[in-house]
Amino acid sequence: MIIPVVLSGGAGSRLWPMSREGLPKQFLPLANKDRSLLQDTVARVSDRQRFAAPIIVCNAQHRFLVAEALRDLGIDDGTIILEPTGKNTAPAIALAAHAATAILPEAILLVLSSDNGIRDLDAFSEAVVLAVKAAETGHLVTFGIKPEFPATEYGYIQAPEELADHAGVRKVAKFIEKPNKNVAIELLKDENVFWNSAMFAFRADVFLTELEQTRPEILARTSESMQKGKEDLDFFRPDVDSFNQCPSESVDYALFEISKNTAVVPCDLGWSDLGSWQAIWELEERQNSGPLPAEAKNHVAIDCSDIYVRTDGPLIATLGLESIAIIGTDDAVLVFDKSRSQDVKQVVDRLKKLDRPEAVQHSEVLRPWGGYKTLVTGDRFQAKLIWVKTQQILSLQKHYHRAEHWIVTKGTARVTVGEKTQLLSENESVYIPIGVVHRLENPGHVPLELIEVQVGSYLGEDDIVRLDDVYGRAGQDHTN
Repeated sequence: MIIPVVLSGGAGSRLWPMSREGLPKQFLPLANKDRSLLQDTVARVSDRQRFAAPIIVCNAQHRFLVAEALRDLGIDDGTIILEPTGKNTAPAIALAAHAATAILPEAILLVLSSDNGIRDLDAFSEAVVLAVKAAETGHLVTFGIKPEFPATEYGYIQAPEELADHAGVRKVAKFIEKPNKNVAIELLKDENVFWNSAMFAFRADVFLTELEQTRPEILARTSESMQKGKEDLDFFRPDVDSFNQCPSESVDYALFEISKNTAVVPCDLGWSDLGSWQAIWELEERQNSGPLPAEAKNHVAIDCSDIYVRTDGPLIATLGLESIAIIGTDDAVLVFDKSRSQDVKQVVDRLKKLDRPEAVQHSEVLRPWGGYKTLVTGDRFQAKLIWVKTQQILSLQKHYHRAEHWIVTKGTARVTVGEKTQLLSENESVYIPIGVVHRLENPGHVPLELIEVQVGSYLGEDDIVRLDDVYGRAGQDHTN
């Protein structure tokens, strides 16, 4: 049994402003216009003749995004484990390994990142076959990518010798930390050196046994957290207190760089971690078999060369620029020199210090029932466009600091305000005073849209007291 384990906990801050903590890169259609990176990853391992149902490890904030992504793929048998806090890859994989051993201790886990790009699916399939065969005999296997350039953002693996009885698989001699440029240039000359892709294959029981030897605290805390965990709708919630005591460490440091049992499958998959706008730029050029056209959607260029412009927001006009990238959304624009692609996280860090909401959240926010987009914010007022999917219902709630006005622009709304419930059609409105319990539903078969105008002394999204919620969020102060 091969169980795909997809890690979906990253924030993707180097792809700001399109990727933000509230909607990070794995949920965006960056490599495929029809599917998100997460969906691309799951789709690669969706053949039920080869793979079991996937285990997805994500944080609680993104649980409904993950569930919706799986539903869009027609997958209703996956396991979604909600990591209580981000503790890096070793604890996250350990949670999945505990879950897998409950199914079959000797199951092979194929661990994948949710936000990587792979162009050659046939080569990927062949590499998985080799990795699984080595994993069945007790090896901890990683996938080594043939280097294409002297990358300083990746770790490297040195593996000159082939494993006995496993053609195409090599014994790891050394893991090499992310090198400086000069070291990377030298590594590129060595045909026995590969990029560390952070994709893995191993038996679930072997992983846990070796983890007990190298990081017993991680094993103990994750085991306790899973034993004390509980089901919550379509999700599994490990125990928070137990998991919070778990050390935070990558699986490379915790296990792979220590174990004497590691192996690597050298492969050429057309792989990219898609971790920067430079990587996205190069991917799009490969997909277009050459340099990108000077002008694209919402972009006008005059006398420009080697520039990359991507905008979901306003028209961008460029004049006389070279080696520049411009990324635009409806509420933010990033402009940077091509050589500084890896440094975009510095912008996000600065925005967080300034307490700017653009650092973590888009103006458009998705929710399990639909979503909303902030249209305008002023002194003591805020206007939003809200949309509710068919047959969906929001929580029964109240606010301490704001009143709300709802104006239906499309569809039919069932509105509860206090003890009164009524139906509103297009161009009808209702007022919800401060502190009054209320609820919004879409009872119809077409999407509901309305304009919400909030007025009050505090307009933060945490001013919500949920009294009842079909998504299991009652009593929480946050809105995810």
